[in-house]
Amino acid sequence: MGVIESMSPTVEGRSGLIEHLESGNKPRTHWRIGTEHEKFAYSLDDLRALPYEGERGIQAILEGLAERFGWKMYREGGNVIALEYQNQHISLEPGGQFELSGTPLETIHETCIEVNNHLAQVKAIAADLNIGLLGLGFNPKWAVSDIPAMPKQRYRIMRQYMPTRGTRGLDMMFRTCTVQVNLDYQSEADMVKKFRVALALQPVATALFANSPFTEGRPNGFQSYRAWAWQDTDPDRTGIIPFVFEDGMGFERYTDWALDVPMYFVQRQGQYLEVGGQTFREFLDGRLRALPGQRPTLADWDTHLTTCFPEVRLKRYLELRGADGGPWSRLCALPALWVGILYDSASLDAAWDLVKNWTAADRMAMYLAVPQEGLDAPAPAGSPGPTVLSLAREMVTLSSAGLERRNRRGSRGCDETHYLDPLREIVATGKTPATLLLEKFHGPWGGSIDPVFKEYAY
Repeated sequence: MGVIESMSPTVEGRSGLIEHLESGNKPRTHWRIGTEHEKFAYSLDDLRALPYEGERGIQAILEGLAERFGWKMYREGGNVIALEYQNQHISLEPGGQFELSGTPLETIHETCIEVNNHLAQVKAIAADLNIGLLGLGFNPKWAVSDIPAMPKQRYRIMRQYMPTRGTRGLDMMFRTCTVQVNLDYQSEADMVKKFRVALALQPVATALFANSPFTEGRPNGFQSYRAWAWQDTDPDRTGIIPFVFEDGMGFERYTDWALDVPMYFVQRQGQYLEVGGQTFREFLDGRLRALPGQRPTLADWDTHLTTCFPEVRLKRYLELRGADGGPWSRLCALPALWVGILYDSASLDAAWDLVKNWTAADRMAMYLAVPQEGLDAPAPAGSPGPTVLSLAREMVTLSSAGLERRNRRGSRGCDETHYLDPLREIVATGKTPATLLLEKFHGPWGGSIDPVFKEYAY
């Protein structure tokens, strides 16, 4: 870590931070698709979340992947906390969730191959250890107190800070899983348009992928409890940030917002220094109490940007973060949905026409309603129908048309549109994944949550 820090240039001023985001501009031929997804690991004996240590712990899975499949291990304080292989990264989330951050790829076909290979590797190691892997948006059975904390310094600091800013921050850290896609932009104007469309429609994606209706073994009254947890995690850094839709939005405006988001920590020589909620703007001025007189590096800025959690996040690409984790098919459907809309000019224009007249109140009302009501939440005035379901149908239609025009063929000659099939079924029936889980809970599962660990395991 110290080598990386020493190689990162010092930021001399605010303009350097803006230029860093602007350096993400790429010609269309260089646009890629980066998919990230998280999953829960649990013991098949008792369905409990795994500890870090022990013969059947999280560390054993990480070491097994390194030994059998050649992943490079990264350690912190002697503990394996991350893996890397051919530009793919496996990171360890606060409650032991496994996250794959995939390679930026050209097509959804390649994304699905990557996901399939990753899951096959993890399942092979897990089988030897009598461990299962589950794709849901929220841990369906265990309380925060039942979930062992992972030995990462940054999470220790966040565990202390989160409860000072909201009531559900620890739920978010320990009990949620997501799937997200990272997409490129060509210019500042292109970034702004994509940001606005994605942020406005993010609650619709949340409804389509809603997959977390259980808490501690019982129905919780929500379609996406994960999304609800995020709504009271930390108002300084989450949600539908309104300035994105205002005149003057661009790299500079996002930089100014991020400069004033309170910091969690600064990393130096492999150690995380608590900074007590001071801002990056203060750091830029040399006024950080933990490092008096020192100014940040670009690595510090990149790290800080990862601690800002709006529903769409800007780095040197856009991260679309609103979906619950789920089974293999929906891990491919999420990037397909957004690529079809944001990487096709006609679909992007049509999506902007759909949302451009919504007010801030319209967007916030939908964002707040979707976690509980899902596709039945009211849609803003002027939508194709009265509920979010109408918007979901329109999104899938626009995405399908965009993917068809992209015409990226896989090894079997098919384009990318078939990856939307799980979403087509959802909009045809009006039943979210959460609704189907509840039907099983009240039906064949006989009021028990335990069958989910078998039927929905990877």
